[in-house]
Amino acid sequence: MSHIVNPLVEQIAARVRDERERRRWTLAQLAEESGVSQAMISRIERGESSPTAVVLGKLSAAFRLSLASLLTPDGAREDGATGAEGVRRRADAAEWRDPETGYRRRQITGSRFPAEIAEIRLPAGARVPYPAAAFAFVRQVVWVLDGRLTFHDGDTVHELDAGDTIELGEPTPRVFANTTGTECRYAVVLTRGAQP
Repeated sequence: MSHIVNPLVEQIAARVRDERERRRWTLAQLAEESGVSQAMISRIERGESSPTAVVLGKLSAAFRLSLASLLTPDGAREDGATGAEGVRRRADAAEWRDPETGYRRRQITGSRFPAEIAEIRLPAGARVPYPAAAFAFVRQVVWVLDGRLTFHDGDTVHELDAGDTIELGEPTPRVFANTTGTECRYAVVLTRGAQP
């Protein structure tokens, strides 16, 4: 397989490798904790594979980190390349694209802000499931900006239209689905909850 030259893929590779090494986990231990194969983790860590949203969700759950944390370099400042405190230009914000569904995620807030806010663009027909563990130790609100989001919260299904919000409760498996013929755009607002 040829090596992917993509700064965001390389950034994710470094972050996953650093988080695994920080915990002194082997590839086998991370595979067991996350449910992602050792081969896939190895390809991700070498920057040879761009992980899907589902795989990133499983890895973030294993690390007990938010998805945004895996998309951000460890210790990186995200508050703008302009030097002006708090100003972040849209052109400077990296956008991550799920190679499987076309789901796009752009981080709105920087690493210094106490809440993580991301803008998500979910293509028509896309479906992105996350394990319950991806929602442990976080408080999260989903706010639909455009389109319609079919949100599976465990066994409960919510049809959310533009302007609707849902505040997530206890961790449960969740699915973000777009069953329409047009893109759905929504924001995710996340804060860290209590650690055990």
